[in-house]
Amino acid sequence: MEPNKFVKRLGSSITPTRMYGCRISKRVVCLCDRGKERKGRKMDPDSVKSTLSDLAFGQVMAAAARNLQKEMIDQGKAQASSSVDDEVDLDELMDDPELEKLHAERIASLKKEAEKREAKVRQGHGEYREVTEGEFLGEVTTSDLAICHFYHKGFYRCKIMDKHLKSLAPKYIDTKFIKLDAENAPFFVSKLSVKTLPCVIFFRKGIAFDRLIGFQDLGGKDDFTIRMLENLLIKKGIISERKGDNEGDDDDFLDSKRRSVRVSSVDPDSDSD
Repeated sequence: MEPNKFVKRLGSSITPTRMYGCRISKRVVCLCDRGKERKGRKMDPDSVKSTLSDLAFGQVMAAAARNLQKEMIDQGKAQASSSVDDEVDLDELMDDPELEKLHAERIASLKKEAEKREAKVRQGHGEYREVTEGEFLGEVTTSDLAICHFYHKGFYRCKIMDKHLKSLAPKYIDTKFIKLDAENAPFFVSKLSVKTLPCVIFFRKGIAFDRLIGFQDLGGKDDFTIRMLENLLIKKGIISERKGDNEGDDDDFLDSKRRSVRVSSVDPDSDSD
């Protein structure tokens, strides 16, 4: 019999020592001893503790995952409910009579402002225009606020003033901006004592209340900025300050005042008629 067949037939009546001697018999005894040794071995306490710890950690993580999923579902439901509530509240606000009243008042206010602007434009506001001596009196008496620049077409400084006033006219529509050729308006030049050009006179309801003579209030130099002129006109009260437009302008105005103190009351650089 072959050895492999013999191993399968250990339970037969054939004894291993008779056919293969002590070597096979000792092998069988060794295998039996190992089986007994494994059966009697005790489990390591540290290994058991580690295994139980791993199982507990896994259970905790699984529970945390379930709780997170539940929270996400609840949060989604809450957001959906909030969205529905917001829609309901918006519908209620749209039907609120107080809100409708405020909306109607706002629309009426905007419409009134638009009509007022159109009326100003019809009176010649919103642009820098030249008028004649015959038109001058009607122009300054039909507007609450008016600026008139008495100029000479050959004077360089008058051209500088023209440029800045032309830029400001569309911005300050409540004030009328006009100019008058001093050579062609001797009556008003004499009546208003215009002696130095450029001369910018301010009118309130047709009455002259202030003026700029030359550039003496603008630092006495030709390179003054439009913001410096704008600030000066606001301080004079001929134009109204616009919200957000005065940031950083105080420095320009103070600089112009510092430069103006070095100039005499009669500007020697100004052109004269």
